[in-house]
Amino acid sequence: MLRWSNRQVNAGHGVDGTKLLKNGNSADTPKQQLYPSPELCYNPNIEYKTPLAESSSAPDTGVQSNRFPVPAYDRQDVIFSEAFQVLDSAVAQHAFPAASIAVSSYGKLVALKAFGRFTYETASPQVTNASPFDLASVSKAVATTSMAMILYQRGLLDLEAPVAAIVPEFAESGASGPDARRRDVTFHMLLAHCSGLPAYEKLFLNAKTKTQLLTAAFTVPLSVDPGIRVEYSDIGFIILGIALERIADETLDRFCQRELFGRLGMARTTYNPPSAWRSFIPPTADDRSLRHRIIQGEVQDENASVLDGVAGHAGLFATAEDLATFAHILLQAWSAAGDSKTVGLESLRPEIFRPETLAFFTRREVSPAGTSRALGWDTPSSPSQSGKYFSAGSFGHLGYTGTSLWIEPRRQLSITLLTNRTWPDCTNEAIKQVRPRFHDAIGAALEISAQGKNETNIK
Repeated sequence: MLRWSNRQVNAGHGVDGTKLLKNGNSADTPKQQLYPSPELCYNPNIEYKTPLAESSSAPDTGVQSNRFPVPAYDRQDVIFSEAFQVLDSAVAQHAFPAASIAVSSYGKLVALKAFGRFTYETASPQVTNASPFDLASVSKAVATTSMAMILYQRGLLDLEAPVAAIVPEFAESGASGPDARRRDVTFHMLLAHCSGLPAYEKLFLNAKTKTQLLTAAFTVPLSVDPGIRVEYSDIGFIILGIALERIADETLDRFCQRELFGRLGMARTTYNPPSAWRSFIPPTADDRSLRHRIIQGEVQDENASVLDGVAGHAGLFATAEDLATFAHILLQAWSAAGDSKTVGLESLRPEIFRPETLAFFTRREVSPAGTSRALGWDTPSSPSQSGKYFSAGSFGHLGYTGTSLWIEPRRQLSITLLTNRTWPDCTNEAIKQVRPRFHDAIGAALEISAQGKNETNIK
């Protein structure tokens, strides 16, 4: 029996741990045991075999997609000409062959544009606004962290619970033998990347099936004591994804489709895109060593590939416009909390996240010392890939394939940049120079535009 097995926690708790009623007030109510024993939460037989429908170009979300933020990009080529030139030059200089961007500001979609072709070949298809991209690690924030937030605010996830309460395999043994420290690793640590797990392991080299790879992930040795050092970890999020699936008794992809993507009308966001999509998705790699094929419409990350394309650390595909929709729902939550100077943002989307949940997960952690990490998200460091216009209260995430999403609540701003910089291989890292330049050009253009509007109003 795990040491934590009889721990009591508050269900439906707020950020401060108080019990919440439906009206948001606190009340003294009996505590419940979320995980009275590993056996009650462990369901090793979760398996869903129904594939996404392939009869249409987009998955059936069951809702009519309302375009929101409000499209307002008719003058984007004028307002953002310098920012667009940054990306045109990057494509010409082979920083990446394809890019798609979306910028939302104060509830409006002020930029939505595609650049380049799928590959550097002149006969390659042109990218469009409808082109989904492999998000790589942006999946951690958009899908896995969102699932954690939803379960948390429903009182089903205690962040201070040991991961071994849900994934007992994690504590049973490490690759080098038993390690009592593994029982001290919490969900909070996994989300904040301070669990003591290493950043990355090429588990796919020896694991050829999902079961084999998960067994390997569960037994990866800790590199340091839990909670003392930040090390961004794919391994931690692989384990987190499995733990969340066991808590929800539902796979990550199905949970996110029902609770998030479907409700928001994100019709071109999915794991494992159906075959009908593949010719519309820019390729990410010419894999000549492992899979021996062009990687197009399937996840680039090799560990995620062995995990059948659905993993806590990678696997999600989406368009830039869909990510702008996702960012908008987060900005709405901030607006509802009164943390924005903006007023009058109509609530045209269903509430997904409570304001206090969002504030808690996106606030920079105070420890370990020097961390820039929030829970599942990152915050601007110095220097930052977000550029100079995103404040310390901003949050975002990067993806290995050359993707990123950054959100500035106080300016009601989101910038999505999707590329396939890993084509034809992952050696090109020019995106590290391009991304902050693009963000800065967007920020400068928005400031100039705002100044012009103010001068017009004064006149």
